[in-house]
Amino acid sequence: MKEQRLSRDFTQGYIPRQLILFTLPFMASNALQVLYSTIDMIIVGHYVGTAGLSAVSQSSQILNFATMVCLGFANGGQVLVSQALGAGKKKEINNIIGTLFSLISILGLMLSVVVLVAKGGIMDVMNIPEESYDMSRDYLVICGAGLIFTAGYNMVSAVLRGMGDSKRPFLFIGIASAVNLVLDILFTGIWGWGVVGAAWATIIGQAVSFIFSLYFLYRRKDDFGFDFKPSSFKIQKKYFKMIFQLGLPMAIQSGFINISMLFVNSLVNDVGVVASATFGAGIRIDDIVNKISLGIQHAAMPMISQNIAANKPDRAKKVVYFAWFYSVALTVVSMVSYVLFGKQLFMIFSDDPLVHEMSSTFISAILWMFPALAIMRGTGAFIQGIGNVKFSMILSLLDGVLLRIGLSWLFGIVFNWGFFGFVLGYGLAAYGNAIPGFIYFISGVWEKRRVLAEDI
Repeated sequence: MKEQRLSRDFTQGYIPRQLILFTLPFMASNALQVLYSTIDMIIVGHYVGTAGLSAVSQSSQILNFATMVCLGFANGGQVLVSQALGAGKKKEINNIIGTLFSLISILGLMLSVVVLVAKGGIMDVMNIPEESYDMSRDYLVICGAGLIFTAGYNMVSAVLRGMGDSKRPFLFIGIASAVNLVLDILFTGIWGWGVVGAAWATIIGQAVSFIFSLYFLYRRKDDFGFDFKPSSFKIQKKYFKMIFQLGLPMAIQSGFINISMLFVNSLVNDVGVVASATFGAGIRIDDIVNKISLGIQHAAMPMISQNIAANKPDRAKKVVYFAWFYSVALTVVSMVSYVLFGKQLFMIFSDDPLVHEMSSTFISAILWMFPALAIMRGTGAFIQGIGNVKFSMILSLLDGVLLRIGLSWLFGIVFNWGFFGFVLGYGLAAYGNAIPGFIYFISGVWEKRRVLAEDI
């Protein structure tokens, strides 16, 4: 029996069924990706304590900044691959993938150097609590040195998403999560290495996943669309420019969103180590919900890209409508679950009763963000899918910088609402992306844009 091809055609067929079947592996994959780092926090929280939980949380935010910059360029390559596939330009895909591979690899190495060299200054700016400082530095050094593996996994997954494959990224992150869980228990729990053990478990899991993904794709290179010849890794100016033009705004928006996260973290850290640990655990729980719903956006984006490139805008709009439908349903379930079981979720991360008590404050503030996320899954997929990354960047800067920093400062400092105000500002900032994106989509002004695939 012939193996299923890695690429899929979304320019025809029943959209609701295609979208939900394509979405489910992304949801599972994203949940595992968050679980991957969450495992570190849970095990460290129980074996090391509140200070260790704070350390992993703070270091993860710094590392996430570097990861999201790489992911911005990888997503730029994803849009290019999707539109090339939708326009029937399969021969060009080899050159696009080769250029993307080399670009992301170089970028990953550069960011490792930056993190290792600038770690002290970054940690000082974040006001990391004294009790967590040394452990946070150790975690940052070990994981920062292995950013190439994180960048590599995200690069491979972005290309596969662009080709319409959602199952393999789930397989690869599943391998990483399994390895990380086993090594976390061994290094941190049994051998007592503390935060250092969690860091080694994380980086080894990422390395195993990345190496396996490359081996798998090499074995399926004919279906993958990349021949893995050394000459194919040469960066071609034409595609480098296109990936850079698409990826830079995405990298900037991802980078600035994470910078704003670091700023909010620094405000929370001033409250104390309990607030730091509570916010870290809360953001991780929120990240699980966020990333699961993000699976809808990840699935909708290549479907929209293919249909826009195939000159089927009405079909692309239908993808957005069904993305909203699924997002709203998931949002309702998530909000109800948060209200009913929120405090129990915090108990998974920490045995500290002070963290449990403060978790109620976090939950009451973060719930205001959820309706905005439901809107963003459809509009975000559409804006990126048509290649309007500049507008996407503007929305993200409005959300991630102006509003997230501004509202957190306003509610937490000016209104003197403290921890509740910081979390509320963090959550309400999402409407700065959701509302303008919704207006852009329903206005139809995007119909005048030139299709990116014409230039490939």
